[in-house]
Amino acid sequence: MLMIRFQRIGRTNDPAFRIVVLEKERAAKTGNIVELLGTYNPRSKALTLDEAKVKGWLAKGAQPTGSIHNLLITKGVIQGKKVNVLSKKTPQKGESAEPAPAVPTTEKEAVPTEAPTEAEIIAEVAGTDEGSAVPAEKAPEETPVTEDVSAEASAKEEKPAA
Repeated sequence: MLMIRFQRIGRTNDPAFRIVVLEKERAAKTGNIVELLGTYNPRSKALTLDEAKVKGWLAKGAQPTGSIHNLLITKGVIQGKKVNVLSKKTPQKGESAEPAPAVPTTEKEAVPTEAPTEAEIIAEVAGTDEGSAVPAEKAPEETPVTEDVSAEASAKEEKPAA
């Protein structure tokens, strides 16, 4: 499948791009291009493009990348809607995290419980039912005693060393 895409040229930190047609499987850096369609400098926004060649390749079935597609729409070569070319990892501009759906909170209705059977009543009276054992009385919690270290230190200072 043929693709219309960018081929990076230019120095370090000064990018410029060729707009080329090549096979999708080939790397853009290899230089095995089918045809050169134009150039683009993103710093100066300078675009040179052979529109007739671009329309010809699009008619033959070449697919533009997202960035090229948006550039061709901006230039007026093709009609359509721009494509979101941001990576899926970064959030889209203007879109925030979805709020949680507003569900009215209602308290659960009390479900009527069944009456205990005769066997449960007898077991309860006899005290053999393990599930209905009365919890033991809780022991009062002990609070830790804090020592006044400053009082002990002053007491040691008052006693003369023998």
